[in-house]
Amino acid sequence: MINIKQELEVAKKASEVAAKLLINNKDNINKILSNKGRDVKLKADLESEKVIKEYLLANSNFPILAEESGANQDLGNSFWVVDPLDGTSNYSRDFPMSCISIALIYKKEITLGVINDFNRGSLYEGSTDSKAKLNGEDIFVSSIHDKSKATLATGLPAKGNFDLESMSDLSNELVSWKKVRMIGSAAMSCAYVASGQFDQYQEKGIFLWDIAAGLSIIKAAGGNYTFKSYPEDQFKVDVIANNNCL
Repeated sequence: MINIKQELEVAKKASEVAAKLLINNKDNINKILSNKGRDVKLKADLESEKVIKEYLLANSNFPILAEESGANQDLGNSFWVVDPLDGTSNYSRDFPMSCISIALIYKKEITLGVINDFNRGSLYEGSTDSKAKLNGEDIFVSSIHDKSKATLATGLPAKGNFDLESMSDLSNELVSWKKVRMIGSAAMSCAYVASGQFDQYQEKGIFLWDIAAGLSIIKAAGGNYTFKSYPEDQFKVDVIANNNCL
């Protein structure tokens, strides 16, 4: 068995190291390395991932799956999942909706998650043996039962399917909700579900590193989630996470 509390502290500290980098060195690392299609990559993504991986490798024994560099070794069924900068485009344009997302999958279960909203100094956390917290204070999902009264968070992933049928299906889904939000960060969308500001997050074709930490925090806040992997890419998923009432 692992010490979940100890690993959670490791994840929190790793996120804090990266947060300092992203805040203090923005002028130097807000440089576009690639800008293809709907996806943009910055020097900031690589630099943040580098310091997170260095911290995890020095303080934990699990392999690492990271967005930019992939798996550092055979993952097995227990590994860290790292998104060093979720909301890269937002960060690049000074729209303050981006974060660091770190989760631990242990024996195929998302065991803990940390989301560091460095723009607001907000640290979200949750695990299978602790409540969800925001800066040390308990947070909870909402209690809204009716979609017509609820807020949905979703997005259009950079590598998503945008054909007419898919967009028509999405449009039909969106009109059944009271409000819909697209904030450009899957991880922050999950954090807001966990804290009761949104009621459900769903997205097709998103990646595990975007949502793993958020799903852990939602579950710890009293919510629930389901996701299905794509046959051609086990880390690409369709996900629904909500307050467990909808």
